[in-house]
Amino acid sequence: MEAISAFAALVLGIVEGLTEFLPISSTGHLIITSHLLGLSGSKVLAFEIIIQGAAILAVCWEYRRLLWGTTVSITRDAGSRRFALNIFLGFVPLAVLGLAFKEPIERHLFHPVPVAIALILGGIAILWVDRRATQATLDRVDEVPPAKAFLLGIWQALALIPGTSRSGATIIGGVWIGMSRRLATEYSFFLAIPTLLAATAYKLYEERALFAADDILPFAIGGIVAFITALLAVRGFIRYISTHSFAAFAWYRIVFGLMVLFIA
Repeated sequence: MEAISAFAALVLGIVEGLTEFLPISSTGHLIITSHLLGLSGSKVLAFEIIIQGAAILAVCWEYRRLLWGTTVSITRDAGSRRFALNIFLGFVPLAVLGLAFKEPIERHLFHPVPVAIALILGGIAILWVDRRATQATLDRVDEVPPAKAFLLGIWQALALIPGTSRSGATIIGGVWIGMSRRLATEYSFFLAIPTLLAATAYKLYEERALFAADDILPFAIGGIVAFITALLAVRGFIRYISTHSFAAFAWYRIVFGLMVLFIA
């Protein structure tokens, strides 16, 4: 099984951290970066999923007060219970569909051309739905009705198609149902916590036979770098969308997708 070098782990960690929470598809960027580095195989795919778990720890750290406050008050505060229920309802569709269709998706869609097509179509969708952000009626997670929380989970499940972007799909769905840009963005962060932690744990268990002692260093490098860059990306993204639209990310997706198609 092909080993992952420390340099490759560093590069993939940077790519993962910078792209995981932006609506530009971390999976798509990781697939393309792995191809450019000449990496392939089950261990590489497992590595890419596992460092997502390190990136999500950046969100847990950034929102640690809110998450801890919700946890300790969940038995006595209705808002905390609605928050937890909405995140659970948003997690379920992706978990169910992911388990059902994981193998055919990985076999047929984890390639540059499908990723490029998804990047372009997702960029167009972001440009279309971003216009609705001026009509926002929801500004808090615990204000979201349970039915809409479940609907957002279905939107998030579109991210099973590599290149779609989990955060991008959730943000598009959130703005479409009436969320402000900031709420849609932060909601995508919160939905990522159970989603990516579960995916990381499942992949660690499923591919446990692939790993050896030599993998400790590259996995540590990739994880630490992904955490640091993700923390910077989350903070920068929130500041940016407080005064800007998502249009820049949409055009980036379209141009990047066209470049990949041209090269492919």
